[in-house]
Formats: sequence, structure tokens, C-alpha cells
Amino acid sequence: MKTVLFVCVHNSGRSQMAEAFFNWLARGKAKAISAGTDPADAVDSTVIEAMREVGVDISNNIAKALTREMMERADKVVTMGCGVEGVCPAGFVETEDWELEDPKGKTIEKVREIRDDIRARVLKMLEGLES
Repeated sequence: MKTVLFVCVHNSGRSQMAEAFFNWLARGKAKAISAGTDPADAVDSTVIEAMREVGVDISNNIAKALTREMMERADKVVTMGCGVEGVCPAGFVETEDWELEDPKGKTIEKVREIRDDIRARVLKMLEGLES
């Protein structure tokens, strides 16, 4: 089974949404995990609210620290905009950067835009895995 690792700085917003959408939409055909290079104390409450609006509950998720083992187990790594900040690690697996705006401190309307962009990107990625 293919494993995708979504990485951002705090693992409290973008990567949490991507992991949740991926696992929800993949329906067991592939798996996603997420982590941060400097994990927050908790997942952003506005992100939790925005995901709840589309039927995905991440309220019990926790921010996780990126480990070497996570990188080694991943078939693909997606950085969530932190690649341009120079804080995400390079790996030996296929890596791409989605250059997404950080939802931290944003209004619910802006978080919804980011959420919907992530969902569309995850759907496109899953289509590519199936072909």
C-alpha cells in the first residue's frame, strides 16, 4: 500500500487537513500520515471547525513531530508550503511542494479556501495513484 507523508511546520493545519482528506477519500487503497518540523501543542481550532463542516472530524488528532522513520516509510512526501521557507527536510523519496498559505490565525472563510484547495489537490493525487 502506498504511503504519502504530508509535512508542514506545525502539523496543526495544512498537513492535518491533507492527511484527513487523503485517508477519507482513498478508502483504504493508500494511506497518509502527517507531521511537522516544529509541531504545535494542538491542531488549530479553526481548521477543526472547517473540516467538521465537510463531515471530517479531526478533533482528536494531535500534532506530531517529523521523524526519519516517517520519511523512510513514505512512498511520496508532500510539503505544504514550508519548502519555500527552507525548514522542511529533503528526502530520498519523491517530494513535491504545494505552496499553501498557512491557516494559522486566518478567518474561517480563508481556512475554508485553503481546505477546499487541499481537497482538490488530494483528489488529483489519488487519481494519479490509481493510473
